[in-house]
Amino acid sequence: MSRAHRIDTHQHIVPPRYAEWMHAKGIRPGGIDLPSWSESAALEFMDGHGIQTGILSLSTPGVYFGDIAEARGWAREINEYSADLVRRQPDRFGFFATLTLPDVEGALAEAAYALDVLHADGIVLLANNDGRYLGDPGFEPLLQFLHERGVVVFIHPGELPAEPVPGIPTFTADFLLDTTRTAISLVLSGAMTKYPGIKFILAHAGGFVPYIAYRIFLTMFAANTAVPQVESDSNPVAGHMALLKQFYYDIALSSSPTALPSLLAVAEPDHITYGSDFPFAPPAAISFLNNEFENYPLDDSLRAAVDRGNCETLFPRLKI
Repeated sequence: MSRAHRIDTHQHIVPPRYAEWMHAKGIRPGGIDLPSWSESAALEFMDGHGIQTGILSLSTPGVYFGDIAEARGWAREINEYSADLVRRQPDRFGFFATLTLPDVEGALAEAAYALDVLHADGIVLLANNDGRYLGDPGFEPLLQFLHERGVVVFIHPGELPAEPVPGIPTFTADFLLDTTRTAISLVLSGAMTKYPGIKFILAHAGGFVPYIAYRIFLTMFAANTAVPQVESDSNPVAGHMALLKQFYYDIALSSSPTALPSLLAVAEPDHITYGSDFPFAPPAAISFLNNEFENYPLDDSLRAAVDRGNCETLFPRLKI
């Protein structure tokens, strides 16, 4: 199988000035040191891992630290930095624009600017923003805007709104729970039904979502959550599961024989995308997991769809 044309929906950017800002704050995202990043290093990594295009996004902790003006300034700077990179190499890079949540007014303004002026490929949102998950009623104006525009929204986890467990880096399990919490929040709030125009990509195979899909179903049932009508007389969970099938899922750090069966049992085949998590995941780890994915027993057409085809539908400008 050729790996020469992958589209990577989970690749991060660490602009130099942003890195200086994070170092000055003493922030270690996910409990690890902030990795170094450069355009040349990203291209070298991509060339060595069969990636034609990386859709770049800012990772946790984003730009909001309680100062709205500061967050708006940094979001604009990062988005313009990313857009310049894409303008110079549109076949190698795309970007998800950074917003300012929980500052909804600023997020709406920056989303419009990023999409209309900078031509962002989509938007990145952290799973929780100052402790508020994406199904929070206060975020509905932004979801309405993104729905109307049919935007691809990459959901990336961050630190849980709770103290970490000493000795356990938060990227190990807390990140997965953060993604899971916000997915459930979107389902229980009715957002998945009200705003179907948004194409949500959940990082890391959706965290725990596939594995606990039936527990989520039971929660939806108990909460009397509105579900889509489906043609199924024999499967009472089909309507509830349809909401989880609306999500897209990347396979960053998740293409293992322990994780893929759960993902494939829940995700629609055309809703799975390739992801690397570079530069936060070291190239050796990415190579190992790529090898696991390449040796997993998948239909060739599904493998090709995950590597590229599904993203050509999400990002028509990259279709070849």
